[in-house]
Amino acid sequence: MSQKPSAAFVGASWVALAAGAIGYIVGLWRADMQLNEKGYYFTILMFGLFAVISLQKSVRDRLDGIPVTDIYYGLCWFVTVLSIVLLVVGLWNATLLPSEKGFYAFAFLLALFGAITVQKNTRDSLPSNKA
Repeated sequence: MSQKPSAAFVGASWVALAAGAIGYIVGLWRADMQLNEKGYYFTILMFGLFAVISLQKSVRDRLDGIPVTDIYYGLCWFVTVLSIVLLVVGLWNATLLPSEKGFYAFAFLLALFGAITVQKNTRDSLPSNKA
């Protein structure tokens, strides 16, 4: 028995996703770093967004009784954690100010949270196929 999300929660989810992702990307655009570094951080953002969307879907599928293999479920968790670890390692070794490192970390986490909630809201808004 699923309850549809409120318009306020849907809107807040989209704002969180947009603020995190756009903030992160604008920060990269304006950053004084080499293009390959910008590419690394951009790839981590895309990798992380895909990972958390896939993880949220597989967790929800299991809750709804839709079969998800253990290997895929474990892989979803692994790549989600891996994306965060790769960001941490990159920022740890970066020659950025601590405030810049914090900005990228929080923008990344906000974007991941937004992606999870947008995926959840999208799924909760779908009409049920159960009769």
